[in-house]
Amino acid sequence: MAFGLLAKTVNISLLDCFLFSFLVFAGASQFMALDLIKAGIATGDIIIATLLLNLRHIMMSASLSVRIKENKKRWLLFIAFGITDETFAVASLKNGPLTRTFLLVLNGLSYIAWVSGSVVGYLVGAILPITVQSSLGIGLYAMFAAILMPEIRKSLNVLMLSVVSGLIYFTIYYFHLLPLGWDLIGTIILSSGVGLFIIKDEEDTA
Repeated sequence: MAFGLLAKTVNISLLDCFLFSFLVFAGASQFMALDLIKAGIATGDIIIATLLLNLRHIMMSASLSVRIKENKKRWLLFIAFGITDETFAVASLKNGPLTRTFLLVLNGLSYIAWVSGSVVGYLVGAILPITVQSSLGIGLYAMFAAILMPEIRKSLNVLMLSVVSGLIYFTIYYFHLLPLGWDLIGTIILSSGVGLFIIKDEEDTA
């Protein structure tokens, strides 16, 4: 619902809100795109920023593809489309090989919930008080925190990387080192580089 609520405040149409979730289906990118639209950023820049942000899905798809028990290519496109940060986290926590049915159901339920939630959020956006709308906006961050906490409990390096990523974003944003929208992209690139060293050190000491 949070995306629909925010889409309403940006004054895009209900159809645009629906197509956003129906075709893109990438929460972080959609929220970033709304911020860029609100800031008046050019369409081309929004597309490039969204593409860079979603490049991580290639790695997530590759990681899951080697664990799929029935590796039938005709289903891989549907499975890849449905992979998000949340579905990837759930699938990664499952022990053993992954089945096609499990991934299709997981991704399908997530897709239906996201698209329908976006529409419902848009429709109720004009009804709910401003304070309630604002509070729903933190739902995405709470969800990411819930996904991250189990990994932090397993490894202090994950906690270290999370803190470093936060500091990188704060520095870029506070000192205006990059244009609006690109601060998140810069954080992703730099944090990924730092993460490579942290993960490598963890594997070497394991």
